[in-house]
Amino acid sequence: MNFHAIRAIYMFEMARTGRTLLQSIVTPVISTTLYFVVFGAAIGSRITGIDGVSYGSFIVPGLIMLSLLTQSISNASFGIFFPKFTGTIYELLSAPVSYVEIVISYVGAAATKSVILGLIILATAGFFVPLRVEHPLWMIAFLLLTAFTFSLFGFILGVWAEGFEKLQIVPFLIITPLIFLGGSFYSVDMLPPFWQTVTLFNPIVYLISGFRWSFYGISDVGVGVSLFMTLLFLAICLATIWWIFKTGYRIKN
Repeated sequence: MNFHAIRAIYMFEMARTGRTLLQSIVTPVISTTLYFVVFGAAIGSRITGIDGVSYGSFIVPGLIMLSLLTQSISNASFGIFFPKFTGTIYELLSAPVSYVEIVISYVGAAATKSVILGLIILATAGFFVPLRVEHPLWMIAFLLLTAFTFSLFGFILGVWAEGFEKLQIVPFLIITPLIFLGGSFYSVDMLPPFWQTVTLFNPIVYLISGFRWSFYGISDVGVGVSLFMTLLFLAICLATIWWIFKTGYRIKN
């Protein structure tokens, strides 16, 4: 394992965050803060609690997941897409760096940035709504697992995209709607039976449900099911990346 190469690529990607601090950290935090103000304070004060949790507190895990998923995908996809766009990826591929080391570097940096952002948003939420974390170790586990999994998905998206337009299609037209329809702002139990069944086909439901359980001990689906679905998506992403480097799909040609 070439740890020097991993560290060099990782530090380069982390340094890019410092150069774009306003876009990478400040903007998502401000956007999420507005959600707390509007939904948590203004609207939440008119909504009764859900399963014994105030509405403002209930939406905190969903809002953290909203930022975590979108930023993981965005950071990882742009990280690998930009070398493809500029042509510098061929220098990387010709260097004594294995595919595993490339993935660890880019995905590790993207996941790190997303986790930092998630923790900042969690700390910010404490100023607006009362919070409690009943299972802190599980909270960290779901946070890390989700960030790493969707950074892998973002890496795949960055390889697949042929232009900046395609780079934005999946996060904005698919992932964001799935997050909003995945129980970020409501409990699945509040839906009619038919739509409860339909919602269970949304993979984001399992991520948000498991993460919310780590806070308040309540969930829309079993925590074991949430963990299994997250690991399944992780395995699919790993298998897809293995196939990409084995075939050279949109990397070598």
